[in-house]
Amino acid sequence: MIATENKKEEILKAFQFRHACHVFDSSQKIPDEDFRFILEAGRLSPSSVGLEPWKFVVIQDAALREKLKPVTGGALGQLPTASHFVVILARQDLRHDSAHVIKMLKDIQHMPEEVVQRVSGFYKTFIETELENNDRLLFEWACKQTYIALANMMTAAAQIGIDSSPIEGFDKKQVTSILQNEGIIGAGDFGVSCMVAFGYRQEDPKRPKARQRLDEIVEWR
Repeated sequence: MIATENKKEEILKAFQFRHACHVFDSSQKIPDEDFRFILEAGRLSPSSVGLEPWKFVVIQDAALREKLKPVTGGALGQLPTASHFVVILARQDLRHDSAHVIKMLKDIQHMPEEVVQRVSGFYKTFIETELENNDRLLFEWACKQTYIALANMMTAAAQIGIDSSPIEGFDKKQVTSILQNEGIIGAGDFGVSCMVAFGYRQEDPKRPKARQRLDEIVEWR
């Protein structure tokens, strides 16, 4: 029981520690093993149908970060100073009969053929009904999955004293164009979902964490 209480306290402390860090101490670099731990938290994240519709592009090249700055207004402080900067991509090839979906069901989840057919059928119906058989809605649905991995990576980082900042403030078309020109993404395979920067804060937040009370956001029935 004591161990459980200690673990809960440790986790809540990590959430208290975490804040959106806009400028990092560029002199400090995250050790390789610590960043692999953060990436592993993303890899182990849950996704709908277990399709893992994400890719984590770690951009360490200073010249590429500089190219992104003019079209990534939400990361002007993070791009030059973050120890590690990640662009999270979402898959665009998520139709029920796509190579990726078949691979995930057969090769990764090791489903028997009859189960593959059943799950694939349910998934096809979901796309046709809930997502209106619309490729844009399918991509947006994939992007939603990436935010689960994003949150888990930031929480994992906070638990080992590493700061982070999630980023949505960017021109998606221009960022996509830059990444295509760099050969990072090809037409039709991935699209840009979000970004996240990791590193060590220069200074502590000036204000304590402000949140609504639990009873303001939770309703029991």
